[in-house]
Amino acid sequence: MGSILSLHQLTEDQKIQVHAAAPGYELIIGKAQELKSEQIREAEIILGWSKHIAEEALHPDSKLKWIQTWSAGIDKLPLTELEKRGIALTNTSGVHAIPITEQIFGMLLSHTRYLQQAALLQRQKTWQPPAGQLTELRGKTLLITGVGEIGRETARIAEAFGMRVIGVRRSGKEAPHVEHMYTNEQLHEALGVADIVVNILPFTEETHHFFDEKAFAAMRKGAFFINVGRGKTVHTDALVRSLEQKHIAFAGLDVFEEEPLPASHPLWSLEHVLITPHIAGDTDRYAERAVDIFLTNLKAYATGQKLPLNLVNYKTQY
Repeated sequence: MGSILSLHQLTEDQKIQVHAAAPGYELIIGKAQELKSEQIREAEIILGWSKHIAEEALHPDSKLKWIQTWSAGIDKLPLTELEKRGIALTNTSGVHAIPITEQIFGMLLSHTRYLQQAALLQRQKTWQPPAGQLTELRGKTLLITGVGEIGRETARIAEAFGMRVIGVRRSGKEAPHVEHMYTNEQLHEALGVADIVVNILPFTEETHHFFDEKAFAAMRKGAFFINVGRGKTVHTDALVRSLEQKHIAFAGLDVFEEEPLPASHPLWSLEHVLITPHIAGDTDRYAERAVDIFLTNLKAYATGQKLPLNLVNYKTQY
């Protein structure tokens, strides 16, 4: 049997479950920069990924057959080389569904219920009601671009708020709690009927600058924009212009083309923007859920079956 290399710490119970799922496999746990070359080259399965192990993992003598990433995003992996070598790749899609959905609604409520502004005024000990009328989420049309695991959970919660939910999906395939699904080619049509746009797209060649000048122009004046997908799916300068012109009334942004966002960037000074430092997916349940995905796949792998969860299609890059 081969070896399993984990770049992430596992609990004693998780170690037992790994051995039970793949009897006979050696389990090695270590930090990427501290591993020996032979440990990396001998690994048949790698849990996690790091640029520090790339050279050895992709060495001609490497025994690598499968990588289970610790993240949902795979755009930082050497996808071309992995596909060329026939290495199976699975991600942790689905791990983020609950925390990112909660982040989305936290951002929306911070604006619609005056919470962001009130928190700032509280530090100044200032009692200042909002200048304009507050609003509600109920009855508004929410557009989700990228209706995967996170999008489906977001749609479910939005429906509970009494919102109408529409979606944009590459395949156009229907999804629960989504009233109508558009294809990527119908993006501008969908943007024109949405009060709130939530971007949960992964970054691929196809989605690079998916939200560009024309996309923001297609949005309703006064619409809200939330980005918890990938920074490079949004043309930042186009977004800034739309915000400065008050075409977009509010933006909640967790991801950016350049991270950390430079202190000199104009987004910092816009009052109708809420910025969080790429934390939407963070949760104390992350490791537990990531390992659960790995264990399900490992049981199948060890018995010669197809990996059942989150097998990446190299052509679509997700």
